[in-house]
Amino acid sequence: MKKLFLTLVLAYIGITTSAQNISGTWNGELVAGPQKIPLVLNLTVDGKCTLDSPQQGAKGIPANVDFLSADSLKVSVSSLNASYAAHLENGELKGLFTQNGFKLPLNLKPGELAKANRPQTPQPPYPYETEEVTFTNDKAGATLAGTLTIPADAKCVLLMVTGSGAQNRDEEVFEHKPFAVIADRLARAGIATLRYDDRATGKSIGGMDANATTKDFAEDAVAGIEWLRTSKRFKKVGILGHSEGGSIAFMLGAQKKVDFIVSLAGPGVKGDTLLAAQNNRILSLNGQPATVTVEKYRQTIVSLHNPWIQWFIDHDPSDDIRQTHCPVFALNGDRDCQVISSLNLPAIKRLLPASEKNLIKEYPSLNHLFQHSTTGLPTEYGTIEETFSEEAINDIIAWVKHLYL
Repeated sequence: MKKLFLTLVLAYIGITTSAQNISGTWNGELVAGPQKIPLVLNLTVDGKCTLDSPQQGAKGIPANVDFLSADSLKVSVSSLNASYAAHLENGELKGLFTQNGFKLPLNLKPGELAKANRPQTPQPPYPYETEEVTFTNDKAGATLAGTLTIPADAKCVLLMVTGSGAQNRDEEVFEHKPFAVIADRLARAGIATLRYDDRATGKSIGGMDANATTKDFAEDAVAGIEWLRTSKRFKKVGILGHSEGGSIAFMLGAQKKVDFIVSLAGPGVKGDTLLAAQNNRILSLNGQPATVTVEKYRQTIVSLHNPWIQWFIDHDPSDDIRQTHCPVFALNGDRDCQVISSLNLPAIKRLLPASEKNLIKEYPSLNHLFQHSTTGLPTEYGTIEETFSEEAINDIIAWVKHLYL
C-alpha cells in the first residue's frame, strides 16, 4: 500500500561564514497530531545542508534559502508549499514548520538523533552464504539487483516481492528491514530466498516508466522466477509477496509460474473495495466518520490521473486466486488498516481451489507490517521496535518445511 508519509524536505541551504554558530548537526521531533516524526538537520560551513527523516527514509531534497544569519534561518520548498523558520535561542533552534497553511512547532537541539532500536535486524557473521545477483526484464529494459541468500543444501527458494511504492530489497521503512529479517530467519531454517531492489531503485537500473502498473511489476517478478529456475540450484521455486506483492504472487500462481505462495497481507478483493475499506478503517480509528463509499473513492481517484492507482482499483484478483492450484499460505493481521483481514482473508479462502496444503491464518494484534500493535495505524509503524512477528515467521518456516523439507 502507498505509505502515508508527511513529506518533509530541506536541503542544500547555503551557509555563509556568518552562520557558523548554527553549523553542525541538529535533531528534533515534528509533532503532527498523533504522529511524531524525528528529524536530523545537518548544517555544514561549506555551504550545504541536509535534512534526514530516518523513519521516512528521506534525505537531502533541495530547498530555497530565504534568509540566513549567524543565529536565524528561513527556508522554503515551493513545490510542497512548505517553509521552516527558526531562531537560535539558549542553544536550540526554535521555530515553525509551515505546510499548506498549517503551522507546527519544530525545535531542534544540537547532536545526532538516537538510533532507533531494531533488535531483529540481522547482524554478521551469518551461518549461510549470500550472493549479489542481477536478472533482467528485457521488455521493460530493467536490470534488477538483489541478494540471494543460500543456506547449505537448500532445496527450495522464495522470490520476495515488496509492497507498492519504490522499495529496496529489504522493503526498508522506518528503519525496519522486514525482508532482511525474514530472509535471515528462513536461511537459518534451510530455506533460500532472493530479494531484490524494485526497478530504478537501489542498485536496480532501468525500467523507469510513469505509466507502470502492478501488471508491469509482476513481469519483473517473472524475470526473477525464471532466473532462479535457470540456475537449477533449487528443486522448488516459490514466491513470497507483501501487500501489492501478494497480488503479484497470485498473478504468477494463476500463470503456473511458481510451486508455492506465501501471501503477506495480499488483497483478496477488488482494489476499489479494498482501498475504500482502508480509508474507512483509518478514519474510524482517528475518530472521524467512516463514510467513504466505493463510488466516492473512485471519483476521487479519477481526478488524480495516476495509471498505477487506476489499474489497481480496477483490478479484481478473484480469477487469479481461483486459478492458483499450487499450495498457498495466506496470512494477515487483524489490526491491519491497509489490507483489512476480515475482508480479504475470507475472500481468499473462498476463491482458492480446495487443498489440504493451503493455510489461511489471521494473527491477533498484528498490523500491516506484521508488528504487534496497539491500533494498527500507520503512525505506529516507526515507533514499534519489533520489525516482524516471530510467530508469523515461525509459521512460514513450518509450512514450507512441511511441504518440501
